Amino acid sequence: METLPTGISVLDREFGGGLPSGSVVVLTADPASQSELIIDRLSRVRECRYLTTVRSPEAVEDGLTRDTGSTGDEEEGVVVSAVDEADPIEDALAVADGLPERGTLVVDSVGPFEAGDRNSYRAFLNGVRRRVVDAGGIAVLHALKGKTDGRNRTVTEQIADIVFDLRTTVTGTEIANRLIVPKFRGGAALEEPLKLKLTDSVTVDTSRDIA
Repeated sequence: METLPTGISVLDREFGGGLPSGSVVVLTADPASQSELIIDRLSRVRECRYLTTVRSPEAVEDGLTRDTGSTGDEEEGVVVSAVDEADPIEDALAVADGLPERGTLVVDSVGPFEAGDRNSYRAFLNGVRRRVVDAGGIAVLHALKGKTDGRNRTVTEQIADIVFDLRTTVTGTEIANRLIVPKFRGGAALEEPLKLKLTDSVTVDTSRDIA
């Protein structure tokens, strides 16, 4: 099984060079966090099919254009499209059908799919997995937290191979971002949270916690 770089150096160091090809990755995070920065980094390292369900394609593309944190060997090509509300699952799988070899499929966010019928949603996730395995790529599902998570959030996390849980806390004048990886099929989950600095790039936060 090939290891594919994430485009985020700190994660690639932690996971032995990247993530296993064919993996379905879920990133859970608060809507007010900087999780979009992580999604942007993951989408840039290889050819990407970016499916947006909330923001407009123009907003996503504008964010990618304004991003100044990329390195020279990134931006392989991101194709952004919106989901067809009339038939979202079939439309999403059609986008996945066009996934290039070793490409990245991003679903941002997966919440509207989670809100549907459980059996249909499970079939959707299994369809995504088959397409990603066939392409030897990676799927990244952006799963935003809320007062009531999608009713199928447990299905998302059960089917996922890798779960990234970004937790953002505000204490005094400090905003702390910690990435917890409780699940990692085909690799080793992190034993401790990884403290990240999320500004215009994703790096390790070396500042000390103040009790």
